[in-house]
Amino acid sequence: MNSQELWIDRFKGFSKELQKYLRYIFNGHLLFVLVFAVGGLSFYYSEWVKTVDGDFPAEMIMAVVIGFLVAKSPINTFLKEADIVFLLPLETKLKDYFSRSIVLSFVIQGYLLLMVFAASMPMFSKVTGAGLGEFIWMFVVILLTKYINLQIRWNVLKFQEKSALWMDGLLRLIIDILLLYFVFIYSAAVFPIVMGILLVLLWLYYRNATQKKGLKWERLVELEEKRLMSFYRLANLFTDVPRLRDKVSRRKWLDPLLRFIPYHQQATYQFLYARTMLRANDYIGLLIRLTVIGSFVLAALPGLWVKLLVTLLFLYITGLQLLPVWRQHEMKIWVSLYPLPLDLRRKAVIQLISVFLLIENIVFFVVALFWGGLLTGVASLAVGIVFIILFQIYAKNRMEKF
Repeated sequence: MNSQELWIDRFKGFSKELQKYLRYIFNGHLLFVLVFAVGGLSFYYSEWVKTVDGDFPAEMIMAVVIGFLVAKSPINTFLKEADIVFLLPLETKLKDYFSRSIVLSFVIQGYLLLMVFAASMPMFSKVTGAGLGEFIWMFVVILLTKYINLQIRWNVLKFQEKSALWMDGLLRLIIDILLLYFVFIYSAAVFPIVMGILLVLLWLYYRNATQKKGLKWERLVELEEKRLMSFYRLANLFTDVPRLRDKVSRRKWLDPLLRFIPYHQQATYQFLYARTMLRANDYIGLLIRLTVIGSFVLAALPGLWVKLLVTLLFLYITGLQLLPVWRQHEMKIWVSLYPLPLDLRRKAVIQLISVFLLIENIVFFVVALFWGGLLTGVASLAVGIVFIILFQIYAKNRMEKF
């Protein structure tokens, strides 16, 4: 089997795995919620665009958002842990394999950029009066910038130092944002050309600097596993995913939070799952990410009903993502040996998820208060509390079916 056949085989295997779990996801209620949310937000977005005037910083917003998506350039390699042993000796013969991976990553991420750019065009057109012609040539610039970013990212992955990855990501982010901003404001051609030349020089520098460097197989496998685990965590909301593996961090600085849990037998499961949720990267990181993203969306979108819809949407998504903690220890026999009823375990998990959702809801309340006024803030808090109460009932029924 040559490198081309190997890549095709890996791609088919990944596609088959993807289709297997997507069948459960799109048959679930999440699809209905997302369709409803997208429809509602699209309506309010179109109404909001009508109120935008020429002073609105549409160009800067687009440059930051699209620039971030351009700079973030993961590469789908389909590598597995065993490849560190079996493919390492064949590294010099796998150039075609990784070239195909870069092309596939470019197509997937290019499609995402197309959707984001198309969604932002009504706002951009209202502010600048741009038409279809501008849309086409600007998107071509975005695609070219994306391709160069992917090439740079691939070369930087060959560096052993992690600091090189951070510095590269930050440098490319700044260049990408400036380049796209100059393009969007129709600045003199010299400014985007200079940014483009800097990006190409960066590409050439990293390519020359890594010509004699080998691939960092452990890093490539780790990044690929992280990408797969993100998808598996989503699929785990709808069906059992045997391949799901979690990483744990000690986080000693969070230990004081556990002092609020009473030290007695009835609080055994509360302590166990509180430790789990605070130490597992999946749950604490997920709460922070969704809370931050939801806060930005709340601050950006106007209108009482839109903010309430955003609050409910992010609380719902967060609750769904936290539900799998119920099955976190189901394969550990010692948990089943506790002389405690199953209902107590279920109650502890629901209480902890409710606490997480309440924390998120309070953050949303503060954001809505500052960017929407007292009425919007109080309404957001009240709607969130009602949702958390209803979600407790839903979570109990869902756990009984697990």
